[in-house]
Formats: sequence, C-alpha cells, structure tokens
Amino acid sequence: MKKVTIEYRVPYADTDQMGVVYYGNYLTFFERSRNELMRACGYTYKQCEEEGFALPVAHAELDYKSPARYDDLLEISAWVQLQKGVRLEIACEVKRKGEDKVLVKGFTRHAFVDLKTLYPCPPPEKFLAALEAMPEL
Repeated sequence: MKKVTIEYRVPYADTDQMGVVYYGNYLTFFERSRNELMRACGYTYKQCEEEGFALPVAHAELDYKSPARYDDLLEISAWVQLQKGVRLEIACEVKRKGEDKVLVKGFTRHAFVDLKTLYPCPPPEKFLAALEAMPEL
C-alpha cells in the first residue's frame, strides 16, 4: 500500500471545551495528509490546479473511535483506496505516535473537475502516472 504518514502536535486551538480535538478538525487533518500524499506522488495539488484541474470533496466519512487531546503527537496517514474514472477516494487514519490504537478513521471522496467549467473530467495523465510510480512508503 502506498501510504504517507505525517506528524502533527495538537495545539490548544484545535480542542473544544472538554480538552479534546474538536470533531470537525479531523477533516483538516485529513486534508494535511492528503496534500502530503499528492506531494509524495510527485504531483502536487498546486500543479493540479495550475494545469486546470481541481479535486473538490464530494463525500466525507469519519468514524470516531477515541479522542485526541491537547499536546498529543498524532500520526495521520493517508493512502489512495480507490481511483476509478473521475473518482478518487483517499483513506485516512489518526493515531497517537507510538500507539497502534486508531483514534479516527475515514475517507474523503473527490471528483476531478475542469476548473473552467467545474464539470467532472478524467484525471490528468500526469496524476495517473505519478500515482502508479509512487514508491511504497
């Protein structure tokens, strides 16, 4: 599996009144790891946009297992779980560094769109080639 894992230390600003990471912030964590996954592929989201494509989120699904807290050092992993036609699904999971227990897992589903028309379109060949060539991480 071609996977990227990033580290992220939870700042106080990411927590709610109970001292746990606010549930909506996990989508931002997923985005951080998604961007690094594309970078590791060798085809950044910035390049994608410069070439006239975008990848808006069409669906997001998260399963909250256990809370992360202020100052936890998290490992956020992302990998492509599906690429079919215009659709791209990126799976993610969040763990505390050094622990096997998954705190949150889920995925985001995207559609490649043409930035001029905002209509779905086939993914750029550069992206498909970069995804295929991505080394195991």
